Amino acid sequence: MAGNNRRMSGKKGAQVGSGGQRRRGLEGKGPTPPAEMRKGHVKQRAAQAKIKRAQGGRAPQRRGGGRSASELVVGRNPVVEALRGGVPATTLYVQQFIDNDERVREALQLAAERGGINLMEAPRPELDRMTNGLNHQGLVLQVPPYEYAHPEDLADAAAEAAEDPLIVALDGVTDPRNLGAVVRSVSAFGGHGVVVPERRAAGMTAGAWKTSAGTAARTPVARATNLTRALEAYKKAGVVVVGLAADGEVDLGELDALGGPVVIVVGSEGKGLSRLVGETCDYRVRIPMPGGAESLNAGVAAGIVLYEAARRRV
Repeated sequence: MAGNNRRMSGKKGAQVGSGGQRRRGLEGKGPTPPAEMRKGHVKQRAAQAKIKRAQGGRAPQRRGGGRSASELVVGRNPVVEALRGGVPATTLYVQQFIDNDERVREALQLAAERGGINLMEAPRPELDRMTNGLNHQGLVLQVPPYEYAHPEDLADAAAEAAEDPLIVALDGVTDPRNLGAVVRSVSAFGGHGVVVPERRAAGMTAGAWKTSAGTAARTPVARATNLTRALEAYKKAGVVVVGLAADGEVDLGELDALGGPVVIVVGSEGKGLSRLVGETCDYRVRIPMPGGAESLNAGVAAGIVLYEAARRRV
């Protein structure tokens, strides 16, 4: 009898039911809500910005992307060129008893005309210490830290203007002059800003400011801790991510997505897009080059695609 009890204990007893939960789970959650009601979607941001404008307010500002370190421009010619180019500056240091040539006079005149730049006279040993012994020639210009935007600020600015986002992201571009050229092109073609990675990438230095020809004052540059995650966030918000690649699957002229919300990703001239960034892109696009060139630098490539996007939007 005991053996029989052991056999009986192996049988399954009554099971607790699901109470209909599994059946209800198979019924789905209903129709997908419209884009204006989906949290984080670019159209929802546009709707919120429209409400804010109607109420006379502004869309809420997100956290910034951090600040760069202050920078020193050293030497007579570089200082004069920076002042001519509208590079932001806080202080112009002039060596005591300096030989007063034409460049020194022009630097002093430009700083005085602009206003807001402190003029400081300093002994040569002090300038040597500030510049770590560089050949400063008696002139040193201090450039303030750059205030980077947050990547989401760029999409919010587009929504506030009731426009589809047009953003350029740079992947592995380390030359500040290329960054400045891209900022200039974004401004020229009605874009909403540029995104750069926090590490191993060009930042808004004096060289980038000068190459931007003053457009950096009105075109924000955002800094992303992780570029891949920033692009994924754009995609979740309804923005199409387009990467430029010499071996891209789509020809630039065939990409209709450029007429809508888009982020254009430009890689370095030598290596192109990194693997993770390339895999994140919705499209990998090639620029036709009948002349047979292997690649274009970042500034030129971005300008070509921005022109095509602006043309389609008009």
